[in-house]
Amino acid sequence: MASFNKITIVGYLGRDPELRYTPQGAAVCNISIATTERRKEPRSGESQDITTWFRVTLWGRQAEVANQYLSKGKQVYIEGRLRQEEYTDRDGAKRTSLVVNATDIQFLGTKADEHGDTYSSQPAQGRRSSNQPEGQPEGDDLEPPSDNDIPF
Repeated sequence: MASFNKITIVGYLGRDPELRYTPQGAAVCNISIATTERRKEPRSGESQDITTWFRVTLWGRQAEVANQYLSKGKQVYIEGRLRQEEYTDRDGAKRTSLVVNATDIQFLGTKADEHGDTYSSQPAQGRRSSNQPEGQPEGDDLEPPSDNDIPF
């Protein structure tokens, strides 16, 4: 039986995107996304916010568009593959990080925020071809969908 790894995240950027290029010239953008859920403590009845952080990597044209239009605090929708990485922090403690290799991104929220920054009216989207190995950048031949392609 085949296995499947897909995650969908709707959250807020915790810092500005970091764009870089590989030696081969492929764009790579790293972002951090926070999701928060509110839970009620059963014993005390007190509400508690639980925040989960995800490190997200975007490739190719998606990376460049994300770097151009996203900034700290913006809301975003991400689809991709999830993996868990372990590392040792500065104090020598073992830590775990959730890492997402993004396959789709859509900008959420209003077109203009309180600072006057605007999003593109088209969401930046693209899918990695099924025969392309994981971790490899996707091609730059992706076009944003037309208004007729958006299901809402």
